[in-house]
Amino acid sequence: MKKTFLLLGCLILLAACAGQQPATTPTPDAPLFATATPSSSPIPVTDTPAATATLESTATPFPQFFTDEFDGSLAGWVILQAGNESTPNIKNENSRLFLQMDAPYSWVYALYGPQDYGGVRVDTKFVNNALSPASMGLICNYSETDGWLEYNVSTDGTYNVLFGKWLSNGVADYLPILDGSSNQIAQSGVEQQISMTCSNGTLALYINDTLIRNVDVSHYERGSGKVGLTASSYENTPVIASFDWMKVSQP
Repeated sequence: MKKTFLLLGCLILLAACAGQQPATTPTPDAPLFATATPSSSPIPVTDTPAATATLESTATPFPQFFTDEFDGSLAGWVILQAGNESTPNIKNENSRLFLQMDAPYSWVYALYGPQDYGGVRVDTKFVNNALSPASMGLICNYSETDGWLEYNVSTDGTYNVLFGKWLSNGVADYLPILDGSSNQIAQSGVEQQISMTCSNGTLALYINDTLIRNVDVSHYERGSGKVGLTASSYENTPVIASFDWMKVSQP
């Protein structure tokens, strides 16, 4: 099962320490990315899309454009986990960011919190280490209140673009924009590079630096927002998505 359908009522955001329940109503006065307050806490998994993010301390300002090779601090990153009550295993090790899901039908988002972007290009290289069917992808124009755009590549050779939006805390609506297939998509266990530009109401989708699709998304009125990475499990687990690097640059 893939996220290519309307999903209502099953996107549950969980706390890393378990035992917390999602709020039943939105809390607009406590947005997830309201501040970039440094602390010594590790990268968190939030219990609600309206929780205030806690960021790891850093000696330099959070950059706007950068390449993160995941060989140091995870300052600025916020993790959202959805779809299952099993807490994901998130770590950076051996210069890679690992997003591990041990429960089926789980979705994990790693969002770069300190910056919002208008026109932006996002690139990443990843591999599905556990060989279970899964998808990995990129996020742009993320907003707690107005939604986000999501480009997913699946290990079965298909890809899709979705528009996601919170209906309330813990409940999201996914609207399929398009889907397709490409013989350039690698199987599980093989490294894959994907890229996406988000600019002027258009998404440009790339696999291994080859443009595969231009998508008009002006109808969704998502002109700016945050960027990030995503990984999903289906019926078989575990899924261990490891990201070698992520680059954020001008389109």
